Amino acid sequence: MSEDATVKVGVIGCGKISGIYLENGATFDDIEIVACSDLVLERAEEQAKAYGVPKACGPEELLADEEVEIVLNLTVPVVHAEVSLAALEAGKHVYTEKPLAVDLEDGRRMLEVAAERDLRIGCAPDTFLGGGLQTCRKIMDERIIGEPVAVSAFMLSHGPEDWHPNPDFFFQPGAGPMFDMGPYYLTALTTLMGPVRRVAGSARITFPERTITSEPLAGTTITVKTPTHIVGVMDFESGAVGTLVTTFDVWAESQARIDLYGTEGTLSLPDPNFADGPVRLWRSDTGTWKDVPLTHTYTGNTRGIGLADMAQALRSGRQPRASGELGMHVLEVIHAFLDSSERGEHVAVSSTFERPEPLPARSPEGIFGGGV
Repeated sequence: MSEDATVKVGVIGCGKISGIYLENGATFDDIEIVACSDLVLERAEEQAKAYGVPKACGPEELLADEEVEIVLNLTVPVVHAEVSLAALEAGKHVYTEKPLAVDLEDGRRMLEVAAERDLRIGCAPDTFLGGGLQTCRKIMDERIIGEPVAVSAFMLSHGPEDWHPNPDFFFQPGAGPMFDMGPYYLTALTTLMGPVRRVAGSARITFPERTITSEPLAGTTITVKTPTHIVGVMDFESGAVGTLVTTFDVWAESQARIDLYGTEGTLSLPDPNFADGPVRLWRSDTGTWKDVPLTHTYTGNTRGIGLADMAQALRSGRQPRASGELGMHVLEVIHAFLDSSERGEHVAVSSTFERPEPLPARSPEGIFGGGV
C-alpha cells in the first residue's frame, strides 16, 4: 500500500450494528468501504444502497476481491472466529466486532494465523479511544490520583428481553452479560491499568426461564443456558485489584459504573459502552469532587475509530490500538471468571498485551477525520 493510499474495507455481516460502521466509515480519512456482504444477499444490497457502497456480494466473493485489504467482521459472535480465520486465510487483515471469538482456542488460532501470514487483527470495542476514556487515560498517566490501588465496576441491568426483538441468543453459552457487555468494561480497565494476571469468579443463573416482553416475540419463554450474574475479582500485574459485576438479573441500581481508586484520589469513569460521558475527580488535597472537562476528540457515537486507527497502523507499520492481542486478553479474562466459578479457585491469565499508546489531545477534526 502506498503512503497516501486509502485502505479498502469490505464488510461481512450486514445486520443491525453494520449501520453505524457504514455511516461513520464514510467520514474517516484513511478508509474506504468498497463492499458489503452477507449470507442473505438482500441485506448486503440494502446496506450498500443505503450508505453508498459500490458493491454488494456474498462473503466468498468479497474474500476473493483483491481490492479489499481489511475485512470488517460484523457477524454474530458464534461465527466470529470462522469468518475471521477465512479472511486471514484469504490474505486479508481483520477487524472484528467483540468478542474476538467465543472459544479460547479459536482466538489463539486467529492470532497464530495472523502472525504466520504477517497480517493484523483489530478487535472492538473501540470506545476506549473516545474522548471520555482518553481523558481518564491522561489523568492516570499523569498520576493525578497517584498509583492505582483498586477499581470497582458494575454493569447492572435486567436484561434485553424487554427491548431486543430476538433476545434468545443473549442467554445461550458464549453470551450472557459478561460476553455481551464485559468487553467494554474489561477493555477500559486493562487499557487504563494494564494486564490482569489472575482472577476469581462467582456466577449463577438467577432466573432459569425468562419471558420476552418486546415485539415481535412477546410472551415467548427463553430457557437460560448461561450464567446471568457474574462477579469477578482481578489481580492486575501492577499489583492493583479490581471487581467487576455484570448482570441481567437486577431491576435498579444507584452506584457509579466505574470508580478507580488511587493513592491520592478517586477517578469516576464514564460508561465504557460510549465514547463520552462525565469524568469526575476527587483528590485528597481538595477533599471535593469536580467535573473534568474532556481533553480529547471523539465524543459521539464514534464506533469504527478502532478500524480507522487500524488503517493508519497498517500504513505506518505499527500495531493497531484496538489490537487482537488486547481482544484475546479480554476474552481470556472472561473465560477465567467462569472457569473460576466452576472450579472454586483462582485462575491464572496467561495472555498479555502492550498497552496501546494514548491518542493525542483534542484537535478540530480528530486524528482520523470524522469530526469530534
